[in-house]
Amino acid sequence: MAAYTETTATPFTTIDFSVAGETLQFGNNERNILAYWKQINAFETSNKLSKDRPRYTFYDGPPFATGFPHYGHILAGTIKDTVTRWAYQTGHHVERRFGWDCHGLPVEYEIDKALNIKGPEDIAKIGIATYNNHCRQIVMRYAEEWEFMESVWFIFKQLYEKGFVYRGFKVTPYSMACCTPLSNFEAGQNYKDIYDPAVWVSFPLTDDATVKLVAWTTTPWTLPSNIALCVNANSIYVKILDKTRNEVFILMEKRLSELYNKPDSYQILERLVK
Repeated sequence: MAAYTETTATPFTTIDFSVAGETLQFGNNERNILAYWKQINAFETSNKLSKDRPRYTFYDGPPFATGFPHYGHILAGTIKDTVTRWAYQTGHHVERRFGWDCHGLPVEYEIDKALNIKGPEDIAKIGIATYNNHCRQIVMRYAEEWEFMESVWFIFKQLYEKGFVYRGFKVTPYSMACCTPLSNFEAGQNYKDIYDPAVWVSFPLTDDATVKLVAWTTTPWTLPSNIALCVNANSIYVKILDKTRNEVFILMEKRLSELYNKPDSYQILERLVK
């Protein structure tokens, strides 16, 4: 059997790992390792040494096209780093490249606000080349924030130590057409305020038709098929006299202001408590 040193690539380093003791400070140790890697140009050197290996291609998009780093980048960044390191250590040449694999709409939106651009005519006035140059500048401005990624990890550590980090379930927007989760930005792109049909309906009591229960619904087309009316036993209801219509209604007390804008337009006859 071959010796361990003959089958394993052992790196040469001036850092002494033989003494770990209680005085070992992992933060300082990490900084020393990073400084050494920078000194020997470790990343570029590893690419040169592995150039004849089978290729493992990996392209990443711009880090922060329109904003600063935040906690959402931690998971994706960790996975990408782990996968590419694994590929290199299993005998592949991994030339990691940061490409521009993202749609340009967020970038263009920021530039349109900055330059007060309202439409294609405004872009034509300043010229497409000038417009594209502004877009490049904003992308590179945030790309430089990669140097401060450790600040995000530090803040995450503080949250973890205070017990704010936990595993649970999260409700996310989902595209049934694409069968994929959506970001909040994507889900909100087609958001529209619309008017929805809503009606107040009165239901006369079976033992006294002069007293009517009031219900509110956004699905009035289902009313013909209704056979019962439910009430909440834990809520307070009131019997009132509608002074305008001269009719007696029963409805939930906290919904009075929704049906009557003026308190003097009705008279409370009785509070109905469980």
